[in-house]
Amino acid sequence: MAKEQLQVLNALDVAKTQWYHFTAIIIAGMGFFTDAYDLFCVSLVTKLLGRIYYHHDGALKPGTLPPNVAAAVNGVAFCGTLAGQLFFGWLGDKLGRKKVYGMTLMLMVICSVASGLSFSDKPASVMATLCFFRFWLGFGIGGDYPLSATIMSEYANKKTRGAFIAAVFAMQGFGILAGGMVAIIVAAAFKSAYPTPAYQDAPILSTPPQADFVWRIIVMFGALPAALTYYWRMKMPETARYTALVAKNAKQAASDMSKVLQVEIESESNTIIANNNSTTTTDFGLFSKKFLHRHGLHLLGTTSTWFLLDIAFYSQNLFQKDIFTGIGWIPAPKTMNALEEVYKIARAQTLIALCSTVPGYWFTVFFIDKIGRFAIQLMGFFFMTVFMFALAIPYDHWTHKENRIGFVIMYSLTFFFANFGPNATTFVVPAEIFPARLRSTCHGISAAAGKAGAMIGAFGFLYASQPKDPTKRDAGYPAGIGIRNSLIVLGCINALGVVFTFLVPESKGRSLEEMSKENEDDDDSNEVEMKGNEFRTVPV
Repeated sequence: MAKEQLQVLNALDVAKTQWYHFTAIIIAGMGFFTDAYDLFCVSLVTKLLGRIYYHHDGALKPGTLPPNVAAAVNGVAFCGTLAGQLFFGWLGDKLGRKKVYGMTLMLMVICSVASGLSFSDKPASVMATLCFFRFWLGFGIGGDYPLSATIMSEYANKKTRGAFIAAVFAMQGFGILAGGMVAIIVAAAFKSAYPTPAYQDAPILSTPPQADFVWRIIVMFGALPAALTYYWRMKMPETARYTALVAKNAKQAASDMSKVLQVEIESESNTIIANNNSTTTTDFGLFSKKFLHRHGLHLLGTTSTWFLLDIAFYSQNLFQKDIFTGIGWIPAPKTMNALEEVYKIARAQTLIALCSTVPGYWFTVFFIDKIGRFAIQLMGFFFMTVFMFALAIPYDHWTHKENRIGFVIMYSLTFFFANFGPNATTFVVPAEIFPARLRSTCHGISAAAGKAGAMIGAFGFLYASQPKDPTKRDAGYPAGIGIRNSLIVLGCINALGVVFTFLVPESKGRSLEEMSKENEDDDDSNEVEMKGNEFRTVPV
């Protein structure tokens, strides 16, 4: 038999959308704004770092970061993020969402500022300092993934829950956009104040000493939005579902939600929770047979799709500048000075974010509770595959000057369908389908699988995209398979995402307890299994 549903949880499921819901979106979303800003702004300054710290006299092209240094700078934050997702995801289930939430934000603020500092002006020291603090920055960012998603899912009503969680994640789009805009403003200001010749005209003079401040300002700015929301994050109460179902204090849950949602919720005796949890059917652990039976395929679906998506998504984002240079949309580095190069890379990235990345996120917000998570994810992976192959197969056609605008449009569409697709849904679904006491942990595991994919994209694409022609290759890199073949590989990865999406259940319109089966005894298990298809795929 199904167990009795607590009134406080029923009240949350049917609560009208209120001002506090939007406040929670902003508070949680600012963390993701900072996350995206910090993770992507480094792609804007890597070429500047190469010019400043790895210039070689007499070289025909500006200095670039050595392969191992470039891989470390681009990928070390992902390593920290993966570790943070696992650790803080687990901690969020053990200590509660609220107690851990402030730790992650403060870690982000401190490490964002520290990333722009260095103990000396020697290249090795600067890069070591940058990588060290970016690892711990990533560690804090990692914790924000499971905690923000879980908190928003547990606050929201079942009718608009998908839109609320997606709106938190959509703040990433504004973070990416802000990273580009800050770089444009800073680079333009310094370029105007310190005009310099192009590299091919005067190699040493093309990089003014003041350029060292540019990358530091861009990197450190990420601390500001996170710091502004720290106070309000600390004022958020613990979620009712954690308090009621994990801490088993229904009275406190009702009291907390009455304050923030401005509704009267009748307090229930904690004996109801004791009765609901009197059997061991809901006490199974992450590594138990019962979890494997109920949620094993779901966890495989959320981890595999996020893993595949992030290989493609992060390699595209981190290396936009290489692709735009390859098709000639950004001039050759030697024809520009250092600040002009930062400005033009930032301008191109901001244009992509403005035209495709940000709209894609908000399309998901508007449609996720109308057409469902499954349909959006399947559609997104399908169109990402189509557009990636459309870019890769006739790649030589796109490199001609008259076709470059077409390339940028097609490339933008892959971002649009990533964000109006799996990039958002892979974040939303793990926060909805697992039991409350394992929700943060399972979301952390799913997100960590994604970051493992991001590391493959960040490290692998760096080497794979190198041309076979040694004259066109960045200094120090071995021959790769080129951008065209790399895009074909990414297209195949997206096609695999279509297949694994069929393991992901549809959660549109269902309560969290219905999805996680927390109110069901073993007596219900046979009946539940008879309805297995509607938990696995979109209802037909």
